[in-house]
Amino acid sequence: MNMTKYLITLVSRRIALAAGVSLLALIVAGCGGKTETDPNAESASGKLKVTTTVNMVSDLVREIGGEHVEVSELMGPGVDPHLFKASFGDVDKLMNADVVFYVGLLLEGKIQDTLDKVKSAYAVTSKIDTKRLDKPEEFEGHFDPHIWFDVTLWVDTVDVVVEGLSKADSAHAADYKKNGEATKAKMNALHEWSLAKVKELPEANRILITSHDAYNYFGRAYGFKVVGLQGISTVSEASLADVAKMVDFIKENKVKAVFVESSVSPATIKRISEDSGAVIGGELFSDAMGERGKMEHGNDVGTYEGMIKHNLSTIVNALK
Repeated sequence: MNMTKYLITLVSRRIALAAGVSLLALIVAGCGGKTETDPNAESASGKLKVTTTVNMVSDLVREIGGEHVEVSELMGPGVDPHLFKASFGDVDKLMNADVVFYVGLLLEGKIQDTLDKVKSAYAVTSKIDTKRLDKPEEFEGHFDPHIWFDVTLWVDTVDVVVEGLSKADSAHAADYKKNGEATKAKMNALHEWSLAKVKELPEANRILITSHDAYNYFGRAYGFKVVGLQGISTVSEASLADVAKMVDFIKENKVKAVFVESSVSPATIKRISEDSGAVIGGELFSDAMGERGKMEHGNDVGTYEGMIKHNLSTIVNALK
């Protein structure tokens, strides 16, 4: 290539790069859909376009929105929200949604800055009394975001969704309110079921060992001592010292089983199982639910209710 062609190619590449950067900036700056709330916003299908982050929130929106919503989620089964980075397509979903719902409490840490720029975006945890939230030392002053494992906390997310959907689509506000009340009743029944299920397991056996500290609210609500190999987030990996300490704990407390998680690599937990003699009690859902319609032990693990019942049944059956 001669010098003239080289300079032309170099300039062309720089122009293309600058255009790409400018496009991303425009997308992020302008995301959030309409500049003003449309009381009767609809997609081409005639339904309200809703974008969610994790599938626990997706299920919540479907329960409350019913036939009036079309839900598009950024993170499906097996996706770790602590590590998730938004693509151009994800930003486009946010930009073109009529309303956006996400967990908040920095669960979606790597895309929080983008979510903060989205109009008509709601953190479903925004109405939870912070006195009911945990603030572990290792989380640097932030709250533990894994609130869905305490069903009595997840109930408090319903009103946020009802409010967000009603504001974007006032024509169906009565339906959203009615569905919200039905969802609360369903969750209250699920909590009672959980309390009854736990009673099948002797208190001395209620020690839950998993990949990371996603189950602290679960432990508090249902009487388990929870020990996670990693901290609240999965960004950092466990050290050899952490593994050795966990093995010693299992042996000292004669823990029968440890559990892998669907959204975290099982390699380290499998090693701990081998070194400690504890069996792998099963796979739990932590930062993501399963696939919608997938049945495991009679539970649809792609729904919130099914996930909770699957997790608790798996834990109780393995630790009996």
